[in-house]
Amino acid sequence: MSVNKKPEDPQHYVTGLLEGNRRILAKTITVIESSHPSHQDLAGAIVDRILPNTGKAVRLGVTGVPGVGKSMFIESFGMMLVNKGYRLAVLAVDPSSRRSGGSIMADKMRMEKLSVEPNAFIRPSPSGTTLGGVARKTREAMLVCEAAGFDVIIVETVGVGQSETEVSSMVDFFLVLMLAGAGDGYQGIKKGVLEIADAIAITKADGDNVEKAKHARVEYENALHIIAPQSKTWSPPVVICSSSEKTGIEEIWNIVINHREKMSKSGELEINRKKQMVNWMWALIEEGLKERFHGNPDIKKLLPKITHDVENGVKAPTIASDELLFFLDNNSVTYKKHA
Repeated sequence: MSVNKKPEDPQHYVTGLLEGNRRILAKTITVIESSHPSHQDLAGAIVDRILPNTGKAVRLGVTGVPGVGKSMFIESFGMMLVNKGYRLAVLAVDPSSRRSGGSIMADKMRMEKLSVEPNAFIRPSPSGTTLGGVARKTREAMLVCEAAGFDVIIVETVGVGQSETEVSSMVDFFLVLMLAGAGDGYQGIKKGVLEIADAIAITKADGDNVEKAKHARVEYENALHIIAPQSKTWSPPVVICSSSEKTGIEEIWNIVINHREKMSKSGELEINRKKQMVNWMWALIEEGLKERFHGNPDIKKLLPKITHDVENGVKAPTIASDELLFFLDNNSVTYKKHA
């Protein structure tokens, strides 16, 4: 750490990140995840300054229901990438304790080999109260890892609720892990996960389970045929793999690379990333408006009385919401809704 730089100076963090300093990387993500206003301002300044040094990494989302073997897959997949010379960052979004808000999974314990690799970085993040169990600051953490020189960023979801949709909106390639015999492809369609998948991998295809995995692959291939693809350039393939036997793992990486090449050539990769950045901005605006609304002292005073009136049928929810949303508008005393 430079004696001339204070930790509060964003350039201190930016310089450390660009130098690939892992200690600074970890501290930066801690700042990003902090809810303290001064830390939020600092995080914003850091992310703004590193933007020109981001965007080169492969952004990969991985999801699957509990028991599908996500951690074992990511460790096998990650070790394969590290052995190929890539630098890998894994942002594993944990389900959080409702009481403490802390992580209840130890990702580094679940990925023992990968966690000690010098060219791998694993960061578990408590999801807090964010919808779908996706950490609020995962996008910022992803950019920070890119600035620190990582070639591949994996975002692992808890595989429940709407977390898949959230993660698919921030990555280039979305890999869905499935279990053989856990339900046919049509059940997957109902969950909506097949609609956002760029590839499906049937896991644990080893021993007596190989034939079941092959059968499941056919089912999912048939299911995908009746879904309109997200891209004119890409049709999601279905593969089988075994993390324990290391089979099918390299094939999945080749699929990711093939997808990237095709999407880059067609211009869709750049278009999708631009859309993601704008959507991210609007998501932050909506979240910020909600926070400011609930943090406003005048709203806090009004809310109990208006809530009581709505609960007891004294005031219609539409009227109550208008009063809460527009009573601070000093420039328009006679506010009227557009027809």
